[in-house]
Amino acid sequence: MIIRNETNADITAINEVTIAAFKNHPVSRQTEQYIINALREARALTLSLVSEIDGKVAGHIAFSPVTISDGSPDWYGIGPVSVRPELQRQGIGEALMREGLSLMKARGGQGCALAGDPDYYKRFGFRNIPALIYEGIPQEFFLVLPFNEKVPEGHVVFHKGFQASY
Repeated sequence: MIIRNETNADITAINEVTIAAFKNHPVSRQTEQYIINALREARALTLSLVSEIDGKVAGHIAFSPVTISDGSPDWYGIGPVSVRPELQRQGIGEALMREGLSLMKARGGQGCALAGDPDYYKRFGFRNIPALIYEGIPQEFFLVLPFNEKVPEGHVVFHKGFQASY
């Protein structure tokens, strides 16, 4: 498996992987592929990585800027993260997360935020910080990973591409 930046030739495969990954997900509205496309069209994909196995896209992860009400700069949202269903639970998503987090930190990112399963994401160091709030989901599912000691406070707003629904 290799992990690399997406190319224009990957866009269709990323859509296919994302649709398949979220097709039966219990909390998905099946809009994840639209979110990625909206972020791409808005030039808000700060980092978009694919995992490739035998020349085919097996997984994808997207990073985009978030706004924090206290003005903290260089924070990013993660998502969607997608892996082909038949390849899930084989470390592909974990490899994408670790590589993406490493690259974002190296680029000067101050931290990342996401909405997801605390039991899964705590392995990467994500945790719920009550001083950071993301409206619309239960607080325990909003997780952050500061890259240093400075932890912002306030409301977090993901890019408007996350509102895409078609």
